Amino acid sequence: MSALNRVPSLLTRAGTASALTIAAVGGSIVVPGAASGAEAATVASKALKVAASKKGSPYKYGAVGPGRFDCSGLTLYSFKKAGKKLPRTAQQQYNKTKHISAGSRKLGDLVFFHSGSNVYHVGIYAGKGKLWHSPKTGDVVRLQKIWTKNVWYGRVR
Repeated sequence: MSALNRVPSLLTRAGTASALTIAAVGGSIVVPGAASGAEAATVASKALKVAASKKGSPYKYGAVGPGRFDCSGLTLYSFKKAGKKLPRTAQQQYNKTKHISAGSRKLGDLVFFHSGSNVYHVGIYAGKGKLWHSPKTGDVVRLQKIWTKNVWYGRVR
C-alpha cells in the first residue's frame, strides 16, 4: 500500500499538513506511543523487566509470586506476565527451553545452574555477566554477577 493510500488514517494521527508532506515524499509518520515491530519489546525483554520490578521481594521455597518467589517461581511469574507459560521447576524449565551457548545468550534468556546433569537453580540473564534471581532462604530477588562457569543457557520459545 502506498503512502498516499494511507493519507486518511495518517491525517487523523499526525495533522493535515505534516501528513500530506510526508506522504508526498514517501516517508512514514512516527506516532507517539506506538511502537514499530522492530521496537516492540520481546517476550524475553518483558520478562526481564518483570523480574527486575520484583527487586527486594523475599525468597520463599515454592512461592510463585506476586510478593514472594523461589528461583523458578520468579522465572515462571516473569514469563507468564510477558505472555509465555513455563513449567514449575528449574529442571523442567531447562527441559522446555531451546538450549544455547554462552556466546549466543541474549537479555532475557534463562540461566541454569547445574551440578553434572542436575539443574538446581535458574535466573534471567540481564547482560554483562549478571542475572536477576531469587537466591535462597533469607535473601531477596536481586541482580547478581553469575558466580560460576557451571551454567547452561536456555531461550524461551
